[in-house]
Amino acid sequence: MSDIVLTAYDGSILGPIAKILGWIMNIIYILMTNLGIGNISITIIIFTIVIYMCLFPITYKQQKFSKLTQKMQPEIQKINKKYQGKKDQASMQAMQAETQAVYEKYGVSTMGSCISMLINLPILLALYRVFYNVPAYLESVKNQFSALVEGIMATPGYKDIMADLVENVNLTTVRVDFTASDTGVLSNYIVDTLYGMNSSGWDILREKFAGLTDLIASTETNINAINKFIGLNISDTPISIMSSSFRSGAYLMAILALLIPVISYLTQILNIKLMPQAPSTGDNSDAMASQMKMINRIMPLFSLIFCFSIPVGLGVYWIFSALVRSVQQFCLNKHFEKINLDDIIKENQEKAKKKREKMGISGDQMNQAARLNTRKISEPGISSKEKEQILEKAAESRNHAKPGSMAAKANLVKDFNERNTK
Repeated sequence: MSDIVLTAYDGSILGPIAKILGWIMNIIYILMTNLGIGNISITIIIFTIVIYMCLFPITYKQQKFSKLTQKMQPEIQKINKKYQGKKDQASMQAMQAETQAVYEKYGVSTMGSCISMLINLPILLALYRVFYNVPAYLESVKNQFSALVEGIMATPGYKDIMADLVENVNLTTVRVDFTASDTGVLSNYIVDTLYGMNSSGWDILREKFAGLTDLIASTETNINAINKFIGLNISDTPISIMSSSFRSGAYLMAILALLIPVISYLTQILNIKLMPQAPSTGDNSDAMASQMKMINRIMPLFSLIFCFSIPVGLGVYWIFSALVRSVQQFCLNKHFEKINLDDIIKENQEKAKKKREKMGISGDQMNQAARLNTRKISEPGISSKEKEQILEKAAESRNHAKPGSMAAKANLVKDFNERNTK
């Protein structure tokens, strides 16, 4: 089969997620149509709010993890400074034991933020797939093209005409192959092409398919009605709208198109400003903080530049997703200002304690063992032979760890790291 880019994405991971998100968006569009507001841009805005409200519990946990990490950071930095420059195995294991003890103390998982990102990232990537080709996921929108697609496919030589049309209109948002023999694939390609066309593309279509003039005009009118945002075609790119608007003297349209990337940039800046900033500590974490600041400067600029060449619909999504995140972040900031982090720490410790008890692990014994091994290893008078004996005992204890216990899981991580460093 030919390479399908803008039809429904069939990737093994993002594909199913995109289909679920598309299904939700289709329901919202149908509900809005029944209310007399059949507009894709309004659907995108409501859909964005719904998605970020669903992701809010994950966002909350991520923010709570960030706050707790900031609170325990001084202790982590103290441990790092204590073992700074020590690369021997005994010191590295001692540092890991002390660091793990701090995480246990605050009831925080070392994988806390990673899990949130692993859940968030596929959803956000799948959203782009949906917004890049709305008709592939919104059956009601795709049906708007059905009659015209049938008329085009009934016209002799339509494959060559459509291939020339894509080249002449310079459709950068689609990649199609009209040499395909599968009629279903060709039908999807035509829908992709029609959905991504600007006004000049529709004019060329009328010239090439003179017998379908009325059908083309009615389809264009219907698509424009559901595809407009503040007068802009959401399937067109801001740079294309600005170019055609300047040529025709429609300067207001050019300004509106320019506002999409500009507002996207400003909303990204607002979102970053509201994000909690890590405090300055005067050590290596400052270098990481400065790198983060650099990224925070670059990402909004990336949004500004990239929004000129992507469909307006994606720009609308970026703007409203940043606004929703900003509102969420503002509320979270106010919330965390009022709550007592010590209460959260105690609650996390109790949860971790109950979890260990279910696995037959005593938290006190684990902490005592970690402190004992750390103290013995770091004693200045201890010989290399005694260090090796301590490490051998620790290794033997780990090797006989109960299946499913934290020690057993630590062994799996250790084996994985050793295999990947060979």
